[in-house]
Amino acid sequence: MNKLYIIKIGGNVLDDEAALSKFLKDVASIQAPKILIHGGGKIATKIGDQLGIQSNYVNGRRITDGPTLDLVTMVYGGLINKQMVAQLQHLGCNAMGLTGADGNMIKAVKRPIKEVDYGFVGDITPGSVNSTLLYFLLKQNVIPVFAPLTYADGVILNTNADTIASVLAVSLCKHFDVRLIFCFENKGVLKDVKDKNSVIRLLDEASYKQLLSLGIFADGILPKLENAFSAIRSGVQEVLIGEAGDLIRNTKEETEGTLIKK
Repeated sequence: MNKLYIIKIGGNVLDDEAALSKFLKDVASIQAPKILIHGGGKIATKIGDQLGIQSNYVNGRRITDGPTLDLVTMVYGGLINKQMVAQLQHLGCNAMGLTGADGNMIKAVKRPIKEVDYGFVGDITPGSVNSTLLYFLLKQNVIPVFAPLTYADGVILNTNADTIASVLAVSLCKHFDVRLIFCFENKGVLKDVKDKNSVIRLLDEASYKQLLSLGIFADGILPKLENAFSAIRSGVQEVLIGEAGDLIRNTKEETEGTLIKK
């Protein structure tokens, strides 16, 4: 079974022109099918401030009202996505920028109002990925580049990029030997957030639950871990959480960062 790398990039790397350029060169050099998913929250916040659109968060998650939906659609699906696609084309990769709405790639449902009304935020339901079209694109040596946007009932929805990466990995693990890689500015999952070298090298579900009960994990890493273990439970063989600069090494057998397996 062929290897497929599903790579999510986020954090401070997207804000750093030099770091992003190096990262995309590394992506282009991987000689295997690959899918790239990006975030971009800090850039959206910066441009929102310039446009007078205030960013509001609850529990670290963005409230997406009408003006904010226009903002993230413009920034995620337009500015960030197309700049990355253009750079990959320049590097000799036939990249294609996508949202969940393009080609009916990822359907979602609007998050129901409970304690908090998150607005136009999408939750992805099982079986919602058009894996047939995605498989065809990969076989044509196209690199899909996904913005963190899905859709429902004719409306674009802001959707967590880590979740999109996890769902795409699950949808394709019957066709490929999938390695899901979350890339950001840290070396991996840290046991002590104040110590950048306290990387947890290997995590299984039992050790994850034990450390979680001890309050080891900070808010920012929790969505990645939740999505990592969701993917593992659904058939993905391995997930790697690590620094963007270690991407190439993390496509090899000997990896840096945090490796998550069953």
